[in-house]
Amino acid sequence: MVMGHPAGLFVLFFTEMWERFSYYGMRALLTVFLITEIGKGGWEWTNADAMQLYAWYTGLVYLTPLLGGLIADKFTGFRKAILLGALIMTLGHASMAFEMVSPNFFYAGLVMMILGNGLFKPNISSMVGNLYPDTSSKKDAGYTIFYMGINAGAFLGMLLCGYIGEKIGWHYGFGLAGVFMLFGMLQFYFGQNIFGIVGEKPKKQFEADLEKIADDEDEIETPSHIVRDRLVVVGILMVASIFFFFAFEQAGGSMTVFAKDYTQRVLEGNTGVIFKWIDAILTIFPILIVSWVLYGLGKKIYKTYPLTIIFTAISFVIIWILGGWKVYREFSLEQTEVTVSWFQILNSFFIITLASSFSKMWEKVWNPSGPVKFAMGLALVGIGFVVLSVGSNSIPQGATSASVSMIWLIMAYFFHTTGELCLSPVGLSYVSKLSPKRLAGLLFGLWFTASAIANFIAGMTGSYIDQISQTYSMSTFFLIIAAIPIFAAVILLILNPKLKKMMHGIN
Repeated sequence: MVMGHPAGLFVLFFTEMWERFSYYGMRALLTVFLITEIGKGGWEWTNADAMQLYAWYTGLVYLTPLLGGLIADKFTGFRKAILLGALIMTLGHASMAFEMVSPNFFYAGLVMMILGNGLFKPNISSMVGNLYPDTSSKKDAGYTIFYMGINAGAFLGMLLCGYIGEKIGWHYGFGLAGVFMLFGMLQFYFGQNIFGIVGEKPKKQFEADLEKIADDEDEIETPSHIVRDRLVVVGILMVASIFFFFAFEQAGGSMTVFAKDYTQRVLEGNTGVIFKWIDAILTIFPILIVSWVLYGLGKKIYKTYPLTIIFTAISFVIIWILGGWKVYREFSLEQTEVTVSWFQILNSFFIITLASSFSKMWEKVWNPSGPVKFAMGLALVGIGFVVLSVGSNSIPQGATSASVSMIWLIMAYFFHTTGELCLSPVGLSYVSKLSPKRLAGLLFGLWFTASAIANFIAGMTGSYIDQISQTYSMSTFFLIIAAIPIFAAVILLILNPKLKKMMHGIN
């Protein structure tokens, strides 16, 4: 046990942390690399073409976990699926690092990232749940710790890969993401015995039969009309999530275009100095916290699993060197230029700082029904785009560049994150609570499918940013994005009394 939880949780914590580092580090660079001028090492694609590739990539990333979960359940078990997925993703990052040799390496890398993610993502989350008995009061806390690992990895990946990719060279940013994916895979491989039989191989037939009998008994206890009503509610919440993520996932698409071409990112005088200090704290503080977590794990398992700790420690030495170098480099420059990818770290930063407050609010102050929380999430993501619409009001129709204050993007990310905290964890919880056990796996798969659809629509909608801003204005484009989730929020509020009845006591 480490900090009151199974040591295996923290092995999974670091594996997932480096995987999210690699995924979000690469995603932060993807659009900005494609639209950057050839003279600066980019491919100089149009915004529309870049958004369409982004749509296909992120859509497929959320679709392949359906297949990956099935492969693990039927053939490989969780552990082998995680290792195979991590290996394929490592090779994908390595391939992308050679984009300057041939574009084919870049495309091959994207395909490998999609396939590897499909094997990795659903199975590592399942392993976390299997570390605890169903009745354990620590299961939720375990998932919370794991969720912090996800956000720490995403935060550091976007911060460091984004910075190195934009300031030093795109292939270095893509390659760096792969280095940490490799470390995540190695520390998991050498520490896998810590899980005992968890995730070792697919369930034996007699275990599956016992589970089926238990499920059948559950179904007898729950009348069919109640099961049907609850499934209708789950379906409505999934459709609502598409409206949310359609807007939320503009982060890597149209909001990246706005950050690159329309936001004042060169800071001078006192403003530049203040930003340097804020950026330095944001760089060092998260590394400090996760280093402390590693120290706690190392004390407990180093003697038994030395290679797991050694590989993770090496990765942290590299992270400390990169973090220190980044801070030193920025302070030695007279002019401060904020990278385009920097803005994407705000989502993870706000989640880390606000998640416990939201949890306490639901527990002690106000805990509305699931549909109301969903409506709040939809409204808040819409408000974020209203803020961007107001901020971009000064941009002339058809302008290809501008210097809007970065405060508008920061405010938008704040509202988007508060919306995510109202909807995303709540959505997973309600799918779990409302689904009959025999359909739980299928419905979680459909939840991912809804995200895949939303990501695809988000990218395709983002591809119209130039067309709409030339015909109308940039402000109009963001207002259209804002109106759709706000409309869905109003519909959910109207349906709330009916949906509450259909949940039959599950609130």
